[in-house]
Amino acid sequence: MSGPQSRLGSVLGHLVGHKNTHPPSLGSNEATNPVYKHVLTPTLFLERAAAIEPEAEAIVHITANGRMLRRTYAEFADRARGLAWFFAKGGFRRVGILAPNTPAFLDTIFAAGASGGVLIPANYRLIAADVAYVFDFADVDIIVADQQFVNLLTEGADCFAASHPTIPILTDLDIDTTEGELRGAFDTAVLEGLKFEAHRPDPADRGWAGLHAYVASLPNHKPLDEDDTVAIPFTSGTTAKPKGVEFSHRGAYLAALANVAESGLNGDDTGEAGKSARCKYLWTLPMFHAVGWTFPWSVCAVRGTHVCLRKIDYGLIWKLLREEGVTHFNAAPTVNTLLCAAPEAARLERPVKVTVAASPPTAHLFEQMTGLNLHPVHVYGMTETYGPITRGYILPEWNKLPGHQKFERMARQGHGFITSLAARVVKTDDDGNAITAKNSKGVVTFVDVPRDARTIGEIVFQGNICAKGYYKDPAATAKLFAGGVLHSGDLAVMHPDGSVQILDRAKDIIISGGENISSVALESILVEHPDVLEAAVVAVPDSHWGERPKAYLTTKTAKGGDGKPVVIGQQAFLDWVKHQSGISRFMVPREMEVVTELPKTSTGKLQKNVLRQWALKGTPDDVKVAP
Repeated sequence: MSGPQSRLGSVLGHLVGHKNTHPPSLGSNEATNPVYKHVLTPTLFLERAAAIEPEAEAIVHITANGRMLRRTYAEFADRARGLAWFFAKGGFRRVGILAPNTPAFLDTIFAAGASGGVLIPANYRLIAADVAYVFDFADVDIIVADQQFVNLLTEGADCFAASHPTIPILTDLDIDTTEGELRGAFDTAVLEGLKFEAHRPDPADRGWAGLHAYVASLPNHKPLDEDDTVAIPFTSGTTAKPKGVEFSHRGAYLAALANVAESGLNGDDTGEAGKSARCKYLWTLPMFHAVGWTFPWSVCAVRGTHVCLRKIDYGLIWKLLREEGVTHFNAAPTVNTLLCAAPEAARLERPVKVTVAASPPTAHLFEQMTGLNLHPVHVYGMTETYGPITRGYILPEWNKLPGHQKFERMARQGHGFITSLAARVVKTDDDGNAITAKNSKGVVTFVDVPRDARTIGEIVFQGNICAKGYYKDPAATAKLFAGGVLHSGDLAVMHPDGSVQILDRAKDIIISGGENISSVALESILVEHPDVLEAAVVAVPDSHWGERPKAYLTTKTAKGGDGKPVVIGQQAFLDWVKHQSGISRFMVPREMEVVTELPKTSTGKLQKNVLRQWALKGTPDDVKVAP
């Protein structure tokens, strides 16, 4: 089903000729870059895709007014280039964006980079004060905002617009058409940029090549260095103010290419009847989160289709999986858990690869997903590593393993990405600090844990897809890179095959009577109960053991479909836990509580800090389930 083309699209067709001329080397500096080397930047992926396959379907989107929008790569590239001209002409170098997963977000990602600027995405699920903090701290000089969330910038005496009246806000209405030619300030900016380009006297000064030349001619411009910052996504900031993580052009380029390989985005060029079988990527992962784990660039690198999604709607996701031929999507374990539990869930005819990250998944979840023809590609990372940096590689011999041992191995965090170095797990002291020692050459270094699947240490990283550091926070950057490695703060073991498996964040390990209890390992056992949907475990004080685990559960809906949680008796449940293999007696919780929902961050991570507060102060009445 193809929707109507926008009037703006028609206007663009009269203004541009889909110019796809590449500059000989974007941002090159002939004095320093030899012929065998060019600047690595992911901003060229869209330009390249439109040059190779201009009529390929680039974007599929259900707009805010419920209409189906489809755009080709030629149209996508024209819009991004027009917006880039607008940014360059206006001298806007730090581009904020506050939007869900829309075509405007994709336009802005590429326009910011192509105009020599820096992208600053903000989480639209934050309160207005936190959004204002992000944009103020990152020094934005223009903002693209979706109409649904522009109030976070404009309402209230202390809003961002009130304290920054000179910073333009380009509002995107995300609708398919209106009575006039344009659809708000955002599309006005796109058209203004294209008009500026079209009226340049020399045709050689138009198109992508002209844009790059124009950017290079701006005052105070210096040739692009691949270590320059391309984006500053912010961490979730669950316990402190969010930190801005600096992504370099080089790191984003290599992370994007790694995701092409590790998530299997590259399709079969032969296809049927001469058509290419491109990937169709469904945007369930927020684009604001680590710039969508760099997948906006990855999908364009292989000329795939972006299937945009304004919000998580499990019924709609199942509909798009079936009707749009989606081949890939990314989602946190909690999203996959609820997707598998949705009433619309049924085995798909075609397999879909699902890149899973954000928190450690369970073997039980992976078994459920596989049964629905959703095939997990388990990765692990953090905003400071451009998103994913390790992958759990599925080996053929695992198919011979009994029971769901295969899924247990799939749930490991695995090995370092193809464009990174191997992940390490280093020894830590009782306070969680990495232990150092001198090697045979007298150099102080970290000590790796043995590959025994038992000794716990901290995961650390080095290599191409480690971020540059934190924006305007040298102290936090020094702590992140202490000792010459990037510290994750996650505790893990190393298996004999060199694969990494996370047990907990350092602060989430439960120490009971001198024994270390991994809340992640315990949670993976609790969700095996047939009535449990999700489980979370935190430490509570114990006068005898020091600490002991307490479990919080959400349950599956009753078979009658009334939506009410299944009632699980505490004693019956705990008796069930005691008899599960793989759990020691000291790990068994003494108490559990069923709640309507578990507290999570906007990116799907469990908020253990909130659960610890519940355990100490009592669970809020609005999330309690009556016994």
